[in-house]
Order: sequence, then C-alpha cells, then structure tokens
Amino acid sequence: MPFTISFFVSTMAFPTFVVLLCQVAVFLSLCAVGEGRYSIFRRFKEAQDTKKGSPFEEQWFPQKLDHFNGADTRVWKQRYFINEAFYRPGGPVFLMIGGEGPANPAWMKDGTWLTYAEKLGALCLMLEHRFYGMSHPTVDLSTDNLRFLSSRQALADLAHFRTMIAKARGLTDRKWVALGGSYPGSLAAWFRLKYPHLVHASVATSAPVYATVNFPEYLEVVWRSLASENTECPLLVKKASDDLVKRLKDPRTYENITKDFNLCSKLQIQTDMDSAYFLETLAGNFMNVVQYNEDNRGFEGVTGTNITIKVLCSVMTDSSLGDPYARYAAVARLMMETTSMKCLDTSFSKYVSDMTNTSWDGPAPIAGRQWVYQTCAEFGFYQSTDSPNQPFAGFPLVYFLKQCTNFYNISAEQVAEAVTQTNEYYGAYDIRSSRIVFPNGSIDPWHALGVTQDISADLPAIFIKGTSHCANMYPARSDDPPQLTLARDHISLLLQQWLKH
Repeated sequence: MPFTISFFVSTMAFPTFVVLLCQVAVFLSLCAVGEGRYSIFRRFKEAQDTKKGSPFEEQWFPQKLDHFNGADTRVWKQRYFINEAFYRPGGPVFLMIGGEGPANPAWMKDGTWLTYAEKLGALCLMLEHRFYGMSHPTVDLSTDNLRFLSSRQALADLAHFRTMIAKARGLTDRKWVALGGSYPGSLAAWFRLKYPHLVHASVATSAPVYATVNFPEYLEVVWRSLASENTECPLLVKKASDDLVKRLKDPRTYENITKDFNLCSKLQIQTDMDSAYFLETLAGNFMNVVQYNEDNRGFEGVTGTNITIKVLCSVMTDSSLGDPYARYAAVARLMMETTSMKCLDTSFSKYVSDMTNTSWDGPAPIAGRQWVYQTCAEFGFYQSTDSPNQPFAGFPLVYFLKQCTNFYNISAEQVAEAVTQTNEYYGAYDIRSSRIVFPNGSIDPWHALGVTQDISADLPAIFIKGTSHCANMYPARSDDPPQLTLARDHISLLLQQWLKH
C-alpha cells in the first residue's frame, strides 16, 4: 500500500503562481534548485537574482564535456554550492540536484532538506545542471552543442562530481543521499538506479519517471484540481476557452481581444501555430497556478505566490465581471498585474525568433531553448489539449512537435524514438532499485507520470492529498495542512532508517 496522507481540510487551496513569461507548453518545474519553465515542467518561472545577499559562495568544479567518449578530453567549469553548517564527522552527504534553470543558493539556507541535514549531521552540496544557470559547457546553444545536454550526461556529471569531491574531502566512505524535485527528482531516482555504488538513498520528489510524447493527462489533472475548489470552476474555464476559440476564427474580433487581454501588439492569427501559441499562453495562467498552488516558494524570490486555485476560481465564478470569457480575460490581467507585466506578448513569430537564438544571453526565457530541446530529444511531456476531459482547446500535440522541427530539426518520428529509448534506459514505472522514496502531491499534474503507489517496501510512495508540485521540499510553515507535515516527517524517518544500514 502506498503511504497516502490525506485529511479533510476545509481549504484545499493551493498557493502559488508563476506567470509564463514564455510559451511552449511543457514545463517541468524546477522545484528544487532552480527556476525553469517547463519545469518540469510548465512555463518558465520568472528570473530571480540568485546571487543577491547569499552567504554561500559559488564554487566551480572541472567537469568532463562528454563522459561517454574517452578520447574527448575537453572540460568545463560546473557551478556548485556547499553548506557545512550541520555537518558532523561521520555524517552523511546530501547532494541536491539542479535542474532546468539556474541553481538558486536560497536553497542552501532554506528548505526541508536542511531540517533533515541538521537532524542527521549532513554535509549539504548543490550541483547546477549542465547547460543551465552559469554552467556553460560550450560556447553557445547551437543544436550541435546541445547534443551534450541530456539526463545521461547529467547523471555522469553527478557521478564524477561525487567521486572527486569525496576524494578531495575524505568523504568516500560517507553515505551519500541524492535529493531533487521535478526533473531533478527524476535524476535523483535515476542516480540511485544507475550508480548504486555512489549514492546510498534518494528522495525523488514530484518526479516524472515515465516519458511520453503526448501528455494530455496534465490538463485532466488541472480540471480535477480546479474542481476540488469549486465544481463549476473548470466548466466556466471551458466555456471561456471555447468562446475564445470561436472568436479567433473572425478577424473582426481581434481588436477587442487585443484590448481584453492587454496584448503588447494587435493580435495576428495567420496560422494554426499563431492561434495555438496564444491559447496556450492564456491556459498557462491556470496551469501554473495549479502546479505550484500554495507551495511556499516565496523564499526563492518568486512573485505571485498569493495567486491560488481559490483566487482563480473566485474570479471565474464572479458573475459581476461579465460572461465566462470576460472573467477569463480578468484572470489574465490579474496575472500581469501580480507580476508587473505591462502587456502580454503573444507573438509566435517572436517566440520562434527568440528560441532559435543560440547565444547564452539570447532573448528566450530562462533556459527555454535548453529545456525544450530536452523534451524533443528525451522526454516529450507535451501538455496537449487532445483529451476531451480537460478545460482548454486549441493546442494539440502537433503544435509542440512542429516546434521540435522548427527549433532543432528533430522530427516527430525522432521524438517518439527518443522517448522510447528513455523508457528503455530507465525502466519508466518499473524501477528496480532500493532506498528511493517518491513523494507526490494530488493537485500537481505531474503526479500522473510519477510513482504514486509503493513499488516495494524499499521503494515507497508518499501520495499527499491536496498539495502541489514539490510542496514537501519547501520550508514548513504553521498553516501547512497536517498531511504535508506528516509527509515530511515520514521522509525524515525513512532517511534515518536507511542511513543506519
């Protein structure tokens, strides 16, 4: 039986919000150590100053460019952080894994993992993922260079880092624990799976372990999560979305739509991709709020965490604002006000231009080009509207697959083959390992691709009713629901138990 934690809590709301400063649906969420759009996934979280006021100095590790070609001796510098405050001689080493965004040193002074570290006397390290943040293995982001960006290379980075740091600091005989949330949660599980001699245990939070080209279940969970607050809410969202789709078929409506949604320039719909991009952008407001609902991310410097499912549904059910379409527009304006956006840019052509810029300081949203590449080359994860059991319309699977071709010359057939290879390599849901715990939240759409029932006694699942993406990783607060507190305590007990053996 999975360790399911649920209580009836009157306010099953979920706090948080992230405006998608970019498009393309696929976002993982960079929960733990970074910020990213697809993050694992939805849009990019807004940029944060990851150095401001941090007492933790960034450090640099000489890393191999290609771990799978012994003849290639090229190296680059990978960024990492260290916190020795809790370390006691003989204690374990905690390795927080970076993901699809800059490593944020805020995690070196806040977060549940530090509570565990204090109890267990652990040394805490955080390693930034190659190609994200300041960890630049190549001169640019050309498609040829992005071939060095993969989960397999990232795991080999972790293995080499763990081996060399252990030698340098006399930690070879210490027990290492890998931790991560979202895509880094997947990496935490796979690190234990593929390098069992190097990592003793893993906490794989909100980790999608099953790669899939089409992921319409994401929006199905969004429907259920909205309905958990108010059963009418997703029905009203669907009415608004359907109304907008009809309006987009008549160019005479474009001027009013431009005003209603406060667009940066007059709406131009010349292709199906233009329409899909616009509709996906607006749906992203709801997708992001659901994914990060009430997750206490404020310490990272994120704005908009006060926008919750409860807030969205209160707007969508407010008849004084007009019909469902008008309320949908009100949500979009609320999001822009909350994140200080002056207008909404929905130009697909500009998005293509930004995403095909290969410079490190290009105009694409944080890590946009890199993460979308990983979805095309490894994971899929495309949050399409192909299911009838969800509230949105207008951005089918083909919309995402065309982007793989446009940005990287990767065909739909190649995406499918890459996803098959990923599942063959890691085992998808059929993970054969030990000492990995899989926490997931019922509100989080990513739980649909995660482990939500025990695989074995040594591969337990913790399914937390009423919580969102990576909720158990964030700092505790007094008004946390009891099931979230229990989940954190259960993870702590597992770590204590596993580190005894």
